[in-house]
Amino acid sequence: MSKIHNFSAGPCILPQEVLKQASEAVINFNNLNLSLIEISHRSKDFVEVMEKAQALVKELLDVPDGYSILFLQGGASLGFLKVPYNFMKEGGSAAYVNTGVWASKALKEAEKMGTVHEIASSKDKNFNYIPKKYQIPGDADYLHITTNNTIFGTQFKNIPISRIPIIADMSSDIFSKKIDVSQFDMIYAGAQKNMGPAGTTLYIVKDSALGKNGREIPTMLDLQTHIKKESMFNTPPVFPIYVSMLTLQWLKDNGGVEWIEKVNQQKADLLYNEIDANPLFEGTANIADRSNMNATFVLKDESLTDEFNKMWQAANISGIKGHRDVGGYRASMYNALPLESVQVLVDVMKEFAKKHS
Repeated sequence: MSKIHNFSAGPCILPQEVLKQASEAVINFNNLNLSLIEISHRSKDFVEVMEKAQALVKELLDVPDGYSILFLQGGASLGFLKVPYNFMKEGGSAAYVNTGVWASKALKEAEKMGTVHEIASSKDKNFNYIPKKYQIPGDADYLHITTNNTIFGTQFKNIPISRIPIIADMSSDIFSKKIDVSQFDMIYAGAQKNMGPAGTTLYIVKDSALGKNGREIPTMLDLQTHIKKESMFNTPPVFPIYVSMLTLQWLKDNGGVEWIEKVNQQKADLLYNEIDANPLFEGTANIADRSNMNATFVLKDESLTDEFNKMWQAANISGIKGHRDVGGYRASMYNALPLESVQVLVDVMKEFAKKHS
């Protein structure tokens, strides 16, 4: 069977060995002659999965003491609402940096709960850059950022210096590079980029930041509910958590976040160098803000689109069609995508340029 080079923006490529282990567990988990998805989530076998997944998060990201690790449901989109419920005071306010579609959605959810200050936005240039100079209001309850913007191909290279708590949606670049967790009161991330299949969301929460905003929080939206019940207040999404655990173990076995950060930089450099050198293409994101996860680019001459599409499809490349808000192409280079696949795309681009030289 021909190898497919999967650049899907999400759900996205996972390591082959993880997919193999996960498929076996669906049939016979831990030699129980039972499927992973038909055993009790409170059984010893699954509790061990949950505990190992949480321990791997702490180890890989060097999470300091005083933070809880949760695997919950609802995607980061539900997290948009959990953030103000848990961190915005009654009658309080929050500051948001608006860098794309998902940042905009997070902001809109917070507006239902109190005053929201959009302190910076890159909407004026179709979100093709990360705002740099802005004032963070000292009386806001928190600052919210979206560290990587999947659609527009931009990424925060530096976390803002802030006197107020920072909360970050890291759905599309979690585990792709080293971070200082102590800079944040909460990090949250959907699993379907660098962790596993869609269906679970990782929360890394500073315990001391909770229970202080004076709100009556619905039980399922209260992060303290889930901390007390160790992510087991209701039945957790067992399969996505298991696959996330396997993926995190794969990352650890190969050298951890420090290793994958170097690999991801190699992949990004390879593709961006070709985009910049190739006379037929141009990148859409501001060069200083280009994402190492999602490279967005377009053909300078759209009349060549059909021809180029046939070439990359013939090379078994999948998932590079750009989002409708940007057009052109988007190559998502998440952790499990090998450097080899990026080289195949670059070779196709080079060959295409030769045909038109």
